[in-house]
Amino acid sequence: MSTENPFSPASPAPPTGPDMAPPKSGNGWLIGCLIAAGVAVPALLVCGGILVALLLPAVQAAREAARRMQCSNNTKQIGLALHNYHSAYRSLPPAYTVDQNGQRLHSWRTLILPYLEQKALYDSIDLSKPWDDPANQLAAQATVPAYLCPSTAIDPNLTTYVAVVDPAGLFAGPEPTTFMDITDGLSSTAMVVETDSNNAVPWMSPNDITLPTFLSTGTGRQSGGHAGGAHVVMADGAVRFVTDSLSASEREAIVTRNGGEPASF
Repeated sequence: MSTENPFSPASPAPPTGPDMAPPKSGNGWLIGCLIAAGVAVPALLVCGGILVALLLPAVQAAREAARRMQCSNNTKQIGLALHNYHSAYRSLPPAYTVDQNGQRLHSWRTLILPYLEQKALYDSIDLSKPWDDPANQLAAQATVPAYLCPSTAIDPNLTTYVAVVDPAGLFAGPEPTTFMDITDGLSSTAMVVETDSNNAVPWMSPNDITLPTFLSTGTGRQSGGHAGGAHVVMADGAVRFVTDSLSASEREAIVTRNGGEPASF
């Protein structure tokens, strides 16, 4: 005999329907995030590349400005050293020294070393023997910071700071000149000029550039290691920036010491 109560309600069926569907797995959310990241990361890289490309010229310009300032400081040191040499010897150094046979031995850059805080290096050099003699090999391989333009520092033994060797200039050859020899005015006459890397010389070498070489670097050609021009140390010690557009006649005017030409910059 059945004991089931015919009046008891039936057992409820398990609930069904969309509201009671089992929870979805988290894999779909993860896949969506990965897809979004796959789109966002390349976009960020592209934007970052564009930003770097926009900032790079500004960064390069700032670096060149710093190098140009350092170069200006170097030439100021050289100008001061030449003035101190003139005070000690009552003349500027010759463009180069020579032996009894007229062979070149040493540069004016070697002679002013004591006034560039390089007395020990100067004392190590045998001035009676050529600069490239084995006795002077160690000194020739030394680096003199004041002779090194940071914009053209390819070889630490080369310098782009040179004299314009010419009979009408301040560096006429083996014979020294004095500030009294300048009739054009100290502020209108150049002592040392900055040239380009093609005309760089070993700092200890008794070689510089000639007037035709200095004249040919004008008229729009790059005169030195900086865009637009190069530094020039005037006889009064001032450092001027001579533009590449300066004409050949204007360049000659600042080299000659008694040519009577007005110097312009």
